Amino acid sequence: MGKVTGFLEIDRQEQKYQPASDRIRHFREFIIPLNEQEVVNQAARCMDCGIPFCHGPDGCPVNNQIPDWNDLVYQGDWDIALRNLHSTNNFPEFTGRICPAPCEEACTLNLEDVPVNIKSVEQAIADKGWEEGWIVPEPSATKTGMAVAIVGSGPAGMAAAQQLARAGHTVHVYEREPKAGGLLRYGIPDFKMEKHYIDRRVSQMEAEGVSFHYGVNVGVTVSLEELAERHDAVILCAGAERPRDPGVGGMELEGCHWAMPYLVQQNRRVGGEPESDEAPIWAGGKHVVVIGGGDTASDCVGTAFRQGALSVTQLDIRSIPPLKEDKLAVWPYWPTKFRTSSSQAEGAEREFSAATLALVGEDGKVTGVKCARVDEKRRPIEGTEFILRADLVLAAIGFSGPLLETYITQAGDKLELDGRTNVKADTETYRTSLDKVFAAGDVRKGQSLVVWAIREGRQAARSVDLFLTGATDLPR
Repeated sequence: MGKVTGFLEIDRQEQKYQPASDRIRHFREFIIPLNEQEVVNQAARCMDCGIPFCHGPDGCPVNNQIPDWNDLVYQGDWDIALRNLHSTNNFPEFTGRICPAPCEEACTLNLEDVPVNIKSVEQAIADKGWEEGWIVPEPSATKTGMAVAIVGSGPAGMAAAQQLARAGHTVHVYEREPKAGGLLRYGIPDFKMEKHYIDRRVSQMEAEGVSFHYGVNVGVTVSLEELAERHDAVILCAGAERPRDPGVGGMELEGCHWAMPYLVQQNRRVGGEPESDEAPIWAGGKHVVVIGGGDTASDCVGTAFRQGALSVTQLDIRSIPPLKEDKLAVWPYWPTKFRTSSSQAEGAEREFSAATLALVGEDGKVTGVKCARVDEKRRPIEGTEFILRADLVLAAIGFSGPLLETYITQAGDKLELDGRTNVKADTETYRTSLDKVFAAGDVRKGQSLVVWAIREGRQAARSVDLFLTGATDLPR
């Protein structure tokens, strides 16, 4: 805990944002961090609540020891706090920026709507660690002589790679894109997390002995079978990129796109990567409609505003949630309640209880989205139809699972999938139906949070280390 009476004496203080009128003019991060004393004050609010739900499985998937490092920050022991934080989380500067903070929803003080500002403290610890030079490569003193291939360099693949390299294995990460990070780099906009944080971690991992191989599309440029022959173990961490189809007519119209290609294109521009052969998707000077109510849809909203969209409307088939949850019914679990993201606060119109019936157009180009209100079972109500003007439509209703036309098709029936077409593996061993092939992250679990990806990458690494050597010191 922090200060014994801290939660009684100190108010919750949140990080501030640059004004929307300023931040939509650039793609850089726009959060104004708390200063060191403000962070210490927020850490001091952590109370001796007996059972700290914040770092239980529902509060923090990576099991961060939140009360411990809150107390260490309050005591001024930042370096020890960083060591504690790294003991459960390889990349706290990532999660401190983009995790939705279920830990704060699970905080005992959230019963009074004033949880500890855990996310800001976590980010501050990691950022101070880099500023002070405390975060350095930690190469293994000994080598096992065994090699592991990791398919995909998103947060699950990066976490697994770092853990295994530190255990003494030779680790090769195979990435389809020109740079590491997966959707952490190419899906999440820079205004939420700038990519030099990823580059910094990649440099650290390379100094620890991890080899990154870019432009390698497993299942296309090299087979999974070949990787398995060349390595002692393989971990699939390729993510879940197959978009969920909205099931409406008109997606073939010019101006209608899936969300991820739109976000990837802009992230490549910001990162200075060469333009692809695909036609550019651009929101400037257009009326934009985003179908979907989740984080990916919100990222599309913020990106569209920064590109100069005339208007952005977000469609959500769900009814408008309550402004405040029933604490005694849902705490410490993640509640369904009305939330406004920083992107939505930049001027988006939000339509709830709105089903997308069809995309309409003229001369092969989209001109609008036909919608209708829905009842409590999300069925369109006759007579409530309306059309929203649209020059650009982005479908962002989630992901159905991993891409299938790759190593999954190559493996055929030998690689077992679950009912949702994710690669089937349990959460104890993370082993798939293929010999010495493991799976972790979204490719196994389905679309989820970055904290879950890091957790699964770490746990899969432990399982692989145990599989290769018969013993392991890596934590679960």
